[in-house]
Formats: sequence, structure tokens, C-alpha cells
Amino acid sequence: MKRILSFFLLSSAIFFASAQAPATYYDGTAGLTGITLKNKLSQIITDGHQAKTYNGLWTAYQTTDRDYFYENDGSVLDIYSENPTGQDPYNFTIGTNQCGQYSVESDCYNREHIVPQSLFDEASPMVADVNFIRATDGKVNGMRSNYPFGKVNTSPSFTSQNGSKLGTSVSPGYTGIVFEPIDAFKGDVARMIFYFVTRYQSQLGNFTSTNGTGGMLGTTAFPGLQPWELDQLRAWHAADPVSPAEISRNNATYEYQKNKNPFIDHPEFVELIWGAQVVDTQAPTAATNLITQNPTSSTISLSWTAATDNIGVASYDVYANGVLKTTVSGTTATVQGLAPSTTYTFYVIAKDAAGNPSPQSNNSDGTTLAGQPGGNTGCGTEDFEMITGTPNTYATITWTNNNINWTSTVSRADETMNGKAITLRNGTLTSSPISGGIKNLEIKTQLKYGSTAGSLNVFINDVQVGTITYTANKTVSTLNINNINVSGNIVIKIVNPVSTSGNRVALDDLTWTCFGALGTSEVKKDKSEFSIYPNPVKNNELFVKGENLSKISKAEIYDLSGKLIEVMANPFKNSNKINLKGITKGNYILKTDSFSTKFIVE
Repeated sequence: MKRILSFFLLSSAIFFASAQAPATYYDGTAGLTGITLKNKLSQIITDGHQAKTYNGLWTAYQTTDRDYFYENDGSVLDIYSENPTGQDPYNFTIGTNQCGQYSVESDCYNREHIVPQSLFDEASPMVADVNFIRATDGKVNGMRSNYPFGKVNTSPSFTSQNGSKLGTSVSPGYTGIVFEPIDAFKGDVARMIFYFVTRYQSQLGNFTSTNGTGGMLGTTAFPGLQPWELDQLRAWHAADPVSPAEISRNNATYEYQKNKNPFIDHPEFVELIWGAQVVDTQAPTAATNLITQNPTSSTISLSWTAATDNIGVASYDVYANGVLKTTVSGTTATVQGLAPSTTYTFYVIAKDAAGNPSPQSNNSDGTTLAGQPGGNTGCGTEDFEMITGTPNTYATITWTNNNINWTSTVSRADETMNGKAITLRNGTLTSSPISGGIKNLEIKTQLKYGSTAGSLNVFINDVQVGTITYTANKTVSTLNINNINVSGNIVIKIVNPVSTSGNRVALDDLTWTCFGALGTSEVKKDKSEFSIYPNPVKNNELFVKGENLSKISKAEIYDLSGKLIEVMANPFKNSNKINLKGITKGNYILKTDSFSTKFIVE
């Protein structure tokens, strides 16, 4: 069993420069709190910071990332392979084992940006700021990729030899992929990120920082972090206090680039700026008044009255027939991927930031609509959560989701937007044949690498139907292509037409609506026959022919995305026609308690 040697006893043996920050380094911070203190610290650690080169990090590590605290052998102190209480699985010799190529753990050590450099486009001085860039195992660094830090569930997709993990988040408020270091270094990671959002607080709005609403960084100086990440890092900071190794590294960093991490010198600054991490054991109350609404053939929308909590509700888990379907932060949700003509029982469970679950809400039943002519089950979504691939590698990736086979060439699977996303370099994303046709398409885009705005080409059955754009500032954009109007089987293909090393664009949350065969539709029920005319509708009047029309109690009109447009009680009590005045041109569904059919408004 190893022991952490006293910093003071080791001071004569540890190799770091003798020059220290002056005693006046933190002058002007006394009595400050909140954003005022954060602003002052940002000024202090920005003034005098001497920007270095990326290659200079190898030189910095000779004094900043040496193990004189565990093995005390001068090897690289790697937070992803160090075993604080036993023998390390392997060690790196400083300067000798620099990456280089790697394929497995222990091949070499690399330069790990605790805040991923892809978020700030590898720009200086961030790209070479040793305050948040550690010497770590190359393979583990690659597996961590650009995922945020958080708590991983009980089934990680990767575990390093010292127990660092990659997998689905169980940190309250975030359900994407996260990376979790071992307990001994969680505080180290938290304080490096606190440094970053303080040193570079004025630039956060320009970074690709949010990955939607669930990313790592904030976009404003205060608080500077996404709420879920701030809560997680405050907890790690409190549970893993500053170590002698961190103090030594901080002093060596000052000698190298003339600034320091104030949250190592003064851990109390964390609470003074962002508040104390409160131990919360009280669960929220149950959400109430859950209702279902706006069904389509594959989705049902929900809304409810918010739960209450002594500190605050962080998220809601939404269940259908006892299976967790999605997690949201607000009081509405749309559950996707449902079967047509099927009744589901829904409930929600509220959670606070500490992960305490509420009792179940009331149950609410909802029934999806029947599939439309041409096969509405072929309409739907692709969320890219099924993709896998080697980090930092562009390759051909194949996967299956919702019975659709997808192929993406010259692509990588390790970037994120709303959870996993597929990133196209100069490749294509192509579906297998999908039944049901396509009317409209929606997708999110985000430039990950590159510096100019551009567009991707969208093809249906190899005919270009439009483009989807992305912005140069790397924000997430939601794009729509409407009135595609192709019936029958379709193949969706999205092409990035850039050169080999040009812009690389991530895609997420692809959705589309059916088109199908349009015209007069007749539906038989109980030997009764109904028809509508004229179709297309003109002069705002739709006529219905059939037996016992007066007994129909309700008629509903939906657009083809499943949005409810109008509800009419006893629509044929006095007439066999429906007045469509006010309904715009397009394709619609008329649904009654006796039949359902499609019609066109011209």
C-alpha cells in the first residue's frame, strides 16, 4: 500500500522551480464574492500569463507532471493510470514515452485538454495552457475524446486500468456520454475546469461550448458552466480536497507560464463564487396533472404540473409502459419511436440535483394514430445514439435503428450534440429504403472543425431536394426542408461536398414526416362505406358521403406531422360538409370515430 508523502518533507527532493508567485498575487480579492470575485481572479490570472506553444507542453511536463507523491520515482503522474493505493499498472518515463502512435494503454503519454480543444478550435493561448492540460495515457485520452466529465452508470462502455470510466451519465440533469476519473483525481479535474471558465470567461460565448443544452461550458461569464456540470464539479471539489501534488504542479506552472490556478491556492474561492455544495437528502414531490396530447402514428406529447423540491427539481424521467423513454428538464415532452395504433400508459418521476427521485406522477394513457397509406411506420427519427466508432478516427460506420440501416462514410462517432452525433468529413450519410414517402425533413447541424459557414446537400432517391446549412461560429442550427413530397419507398442521403480536409459537420436529431399516396380514400367499417370529395379541396368545403353520418360524435383534422389543427363536435349533425376556411394549403388527415382519410387543400 502506497502513502502520499508529505509535501513539506519532499520539498527538497521535488524538482520544480524555486521561484514562486509573489505574496501579493491575490491582492484585491479580500471580501469579494460571486461574479465580482470571479472577475477579479480572471484579471489576476490573465495579467502576466505568458502564452506558450503546443509543443512547449512537453517541456512543461518535466516539472509539472512528475510523480514525487505516490511512487516518488519521477515518472509521469498520469491521473488516468495512477493507482493511489497500490501498484500502478504501468509507468511512463518523462520525455521517452511521448506520443506518437498508440493502440492500447501504456503505449505512450499524450497532452489531455481537460476542456476539449475542439470547443475553442485549437486556438491560442488555450491550446497550450498547462493549467488545464495534463500528461495522460494516449489511449485513455482518445477514449475520453471531447465528452464532458460526470458520473457514469453501472455499465460503462470503457474502463481504464486504474478505473477511469466512459459511459452514459447518471449525473442529474444530463443523460449523454460522460467520462469519470477515479475518486482521487475528481477534485483535480473540477479545479482545472473552474480555472478555465475563470481565465477565459470573456470568450465563453465564442466557444463551441454548449452542445445543445447538455454540454460542459456555459456561454456567459457567470456561472460559466452548464448547471448540471457546475453541480457535479462542486461536489467533486468538496469530496476530493487539494493535494500536495496539485500544489506542487501549480507552483511549477507559475514558473513556466507565470500564472496559477487560484482554486488550488484558495479552495474556498469555489464556494465564495458559486456557493456551497449543499447535501440534499430530501426527494421532490410527485409531478401532477399528467396528460397526453397531439398523438401521431409514432409519437405522443405529454405535459404536467411541476414537482416541488426544497432546493430545486433538476429533471424528469418519462416512462411509457414502465420503460424509461426520455429525460427532460421542463414540464413537457414528446415520446418518440412508438408503434401505430397502440395504447401506452405514461408517468414521470422528478429528480433533484442530488439524484433523489420523487414518487411516480399520476398515470395517463395515450393512443397513437394508425399508420397512413404508404406505411407511416417508415416515418420517424434518427437520433444517432446507436453509432459506435474509434475516437479521433474517420471511417465508414454502419448501424441499425428503428429497423432502418444507416451507412456513413468518412465519418467519426465521438462528437456530441444532443447526445451522440455523426460527423461527416467529406463523406455521405445514407439510409436503407424507407416506406411511407417523405413530406418534410428536419435536422440539427453544427460545425465541429473548420472556420467557414457552408451547407450539405440532401438527396431523396438520388435527386437533390435541398440543402442544410451550418454556421461559422459553430452554434447548433435546426434546419427544415419542406414540401419534398415524394411517395412510396425513399432513400435519404446527406452529402458533405467539401474537400478532404475541409469543414467537418456534425448531424443530430434527424426527423421526417410521411407523404404517401394522396387522393380520395375510402375506409370500410362495419360494412359502411365513406368517401370524401372533392379531393383536392377547393372553395374551403370538404364533403363526406356515407351511412349514419349524423351519428359521428367528433371529427379531428391533423397535418401530416401529427399536429392537431381543429376539433369539431357532431360535425355532420346538420350537414355532410366541413368548412375548412382558415386552413392553409397542404396535406391533412380527417379522423372521426368511424373512419380516417387524407385530403389536400389547394
